[in-house]
Amino acid sequence: MTTQPSPPTFRTATPADVPAVVALVESAYRGDSGRRGWTTESDLLDGRRTDADDVGAVIARPDSRIVLLERDGRLLGSCHVERQGDAAYFGMFAIDPAQQTGGLGKLLLAQAENVAREEWHCRVMEMTVIVQRAELIAWYERRGYRRTGSYKPFPYGDERFGLPRRDDLRFELLVKELAGAAA
Repeated sequence: MTTQPSPPTFRTATPADVPAVVALVESAYRGDSGRRGWTTESDLLDGRRTDADDVGAVIARPDSRIVLLERDGRLLGSCHVERQGDAAYFGMFAIDPAQQTGGLGKLLLAQAENVAREEWHCRVMEMTVIVQRAELIAWYERRGYRRTGSYKPFPYGDERFGLPRRDDLRFELLVKELAGAAA
């Protein structure tokens, strides 16, 4: 008899979760561990993706939260969502590289959109994605995000964003209208 895995659950991160969130984000974006999944930035950036101070600050900021996706008490995914007026910003999205391609990312993104729409009454979700991440941008497009053609330069020289391996990095703004958001 095969047992089905427990359904994933969501909760808001607390300061006690900071080390686990940092470890998850680093494993998904940097180094060899990130290469196990398809969301790695290891070919674009070296260095760190985040640290305990950054994650702690995100948790402490008003109208900001890190949403955790867990199964049986094990952290499998996290993301940052922050209210910015009528819009919400989505970022620091990470799924355990060994768990990617199993649909957990779709669930976590939908939960972040639900927070923005239902709790904060935001009309739009926004994010920035490195333009060289074509496969990731296509994944977001399949979930209703659209490319805006609005670009921001990569913050070269600021090691908080990593150590670039190339000199042509930049971010593009992606947006999605949140249907059903209260006026």
